[in-house]
Amino acid sequence: MEEETFLERVKANPMFRSFILYSAFRAVYGFGILLFAYFFATSTEAPWWATVLIFIASMIFSRILFKFIKSKRGLSVTPSE
Repeated sequence: MEEETFLERVKANPMFRSFILYSAFRAVYGFGILLFAYFFATSTEAPWWATVLIFIASMIFSRILFKFIKSKRGLSVTPSE
């Protein structure tokens, strides 16, 4: 049996897989939130701090959503996430 290459070992590592999933999630989710906040800020008469509240709420919601996604995929959720 051949030894696994470094790249195969890295791709099989659960921490690496979790990192890739988290990175992809944040990229897509973050872009969506930026678009929403931009259109909210330019299309409404809301004060500037309302957009800041959107970003704060999105940070909290994204953590909850990502933990839910990880639990559905069967990945472990660590306290630091």
